Amino acid sequence: MLQPARPRELPSSILRAGERLADGEPVLIYDAPEREGETDLVFLSERATPELVRLQRHEAGGLICTAVPDTLRGRLGLPFFSDLLALAVRDYPILAGVGRQRLRYDARSAFGITVNHRTNFTGVPDNDRATTIRALGDLARSAAGVSDAGLQRRFEEEFTSPGHLPLLYAAPGLLRERKGHTELAISLAEMAGLSPSVTVCEMLGDSGGPRSPAAARRFAEEHGWVFLEGRTITEAWIAWSG
Repeated sequence: MLQPARPRELPSSILRAGERLADGEPVLIYDAPEREGETDLVFLSERATPELVRLQRHEAGGLICTAVPDTLRGRLGLPFFSDLLALAVRDYPILAGVGRQRLRYDARSAFGITVNHRTNFTGVPDNDRATTIRALGDLARSAAGVSDAGLQRRFEEEFTSPGHLPLLYAAPGLLRERKGHTELAISLAEMAGLSPSVTVCEMLGDSGGPRSPAAARRFAEEHGWVFLEGRTITEAWIAWSG
């Protein structure tokens, strides 16, 4: 049962979005025109199903990634992909050049390693990816009751890398530090009292670019899904977190 920590301080749209995530439904999140200007189709990782993965493939079309909080990344000792590039420069000098480029919409990338669940065959089919995503969500949900060593052992036993699911790591300060879809979606889950892992995918349009916010909002309304703007989540989270 959904039990937000501070329900009186949360707008109805945030509460409704949290309830939908808890029920295994997707939520659409638009970041901001001055950032990526994209809408992501988001679901709670521990509720992953092949149908939700297929929905992201067909109705979103971007890159399917699973986001985890910085606390989990730190406890597992997982590197950012940019850190791996920097460490490999000595043996592969070309990486010094490609790793220096700054993003046009942010100070850094949230990308980490890529993983498959060990039970996967190739890791690509909807069934495989749903298994990987759901296992990551379960790991995030149960992490508080496991030691760091136990958490690391479980990760090693359940996952392999490289794989077909990119991990995204949220900033330590969440929306006070970075306002990407990773932080927006994890902050939403946190406010709703849910496990802090979400799976995101950019919604693309027919013109070759991102789907417009208006088109994404219409799509959400047609399916009865919640559409949230990044500023709504940010304002609610800052008030909620103090």
